[in-house]
Amino acid sequence: MASTLEGGGTVELCGYRPGALGRVTELHGSYYAEHWGFDVRFEAEVAREMAAFLPRFDPEHDGFWLAMAEGRILGSITIDGGENPAEGARLRWFVLAPESQGRGIGKLLMGEAMAFCRRQAFHRVYLHTFAGLEAARHLYQACGFRLIAQHEDDDWGNPITHQTFELLLPS
Repeated sequence: MASTLEGGGTVELCGYRPGALGRVTELHGSYYAEHWGFDVRFEAEVAREMAAFLPRFDPEHDGFWLAMAEGRILGSITIDGGENPAEGARLRWFVLAPESQGRGIGKLLMGEAMAFCRRQAFHRVYLHTFAGLEAARHLYQACGFRLIAQHEDDDWGNPITHQTFELLLPS
């Protein structure tokens, strides 16, 4: 599906492509190191968890979308419905390349992921993030997510406030 972006250009939302694991990990690692001072533990966690998810991907309850333009991965979002089905679906690995932010790509990815969750009749969608990511938080709240828990730690090298958001979907 191709969409026109705010400010011009087009983006295509598609599923997994070769190199996606590395590129999505790179986007997370470089952005969060530069803007939040996260160390290698964060990037390694993203790589390890995504590498465990992709081989067990099942389109009946999982979604993986890439935003691409001119053959280049600009961002991604994942719905992991198989990690803990009783808990609902987990929104994961939502990231955009810095040059792609503010162009409506995040909104497109969120819209596709939430439409998938509704089609699959998930009762709950949840995500883990941290305080300070205001653009992402705005998208989450626009979709109906609400903050349900938070705690402080320094797992990735700098102190942050971890947050859990959830969206309850009608049955």
